[in-house]
Amino acid sequence: MPKFKKENPITEEMIYKDPFNYTLKDISPILGEKKANSFYKSIYRARNFKPYKTIKIVDIFNGGDTRKYAFKLNDGYCIETVCIKRKTGTTICVSTMVGCPVGCYFCESGSNGFVRNLTASEIVQQVLLVKERVNRIVFMGMGEPLLNYDNLIKSIHILRDRNGYNFPTDGITISTVGPLAQLKKLREEHIKIQFTLSLHATNQNTRDKIIPHMKNNDINEVVEAALSYSERHNRKITIAYLLIPGVNDKPNDVRQLAKWFRNKNVMINLLQYNDTECSRIQRPNKQQLTVFKNKLQEKGLDVTIRESRGNKINAACGQLVSYHNKKRSMSDRNE
Repeated sequence: MPKFKKENPITEEMIYKDPFNYTLKDISPILGEKKANSFYKSIYRARNFKPYKTIKIVDIFNGGDTRKYAFKLNDGYCIETVCIKRKTGTTICVSTMVGCPVGCYFCESGSNGFVRNLTASEIVQQVLLVKERVNRIVFMGMGEPLLNYDNLIKSIHILRDRNGYNFPTDGITISTVGPLAQLKKLREEHIKIQFTLSLHATNQNTRDKIIPHMKNNDINEVVEAALSYSERHNRKITIAYLLIPGVNDKPNDVRQLAKWFRNKNVMINLLQYNDTECSRIQRPNKQQLTVFKNKLQEKGLDVTIRESRGNKINAACGQLVSYHNKKRSMSDRNE
């Protein structure tokens, strides 16, 4: 018989040391229902965060309608969180990892490789500690959310708990490159969150170059799984498509996107690259974006162009804390 590793039981000491790591359901059997409810409300409703924080703000960068937070973790590594003000409110872009194992060739987060997953607590605290009043949470900061699956789902349950922070599920979006095993698992979750698939290509060869560490995930199966999520949860999903002139803007790309998504409950969101140190990417101009959008619309697809935000403060893909973590890694090697 195989031996399974048992999880360490939750203790009262663990709860008071890091309460953001637990749901109300987790702590009720240990503290008792009445005490647990009171404690949970004191943290999330009364915003009694200070005694229990395990991450701290070390820098804030302002860029007009975009504000970037650099959070320092207990082990000295840094993560970033971006708040974007829109006419409809403020969106927070939350990180789930230090670094990233996916290795998208346009992404600064992945350039230094993967360091570790964030705990559910470290994910939750990003939302709690920003100064903005947030009405939308998007998991698309540093890291691939679905590769930190358990902590991601746990953090969502904590944030949406009616007795705690009580964040509306409709306001939560997971943005993912679509690792198949986790994508299929997400389909079966009973949380009707919004969903974005970062596709960026229409054939396996091109996608393998853009997202090299997803090579074992067949692009057709990834698209099929995303559409299955849409059907299962009756949700309109978003397909994020970073337009790279000369790479993924050809007539064949238009035809394939139409083949997959025409008459489906899908919106295609065209993205414009935020400049990093990566010199391999050509940033499309507005005319190139508009031309490609028009071609897709002629095929009957629902298409928008996402306005690029945060470029003035290097807010995309881990740029602002990259030097913190490089410095931290070099220090470790020199010890």
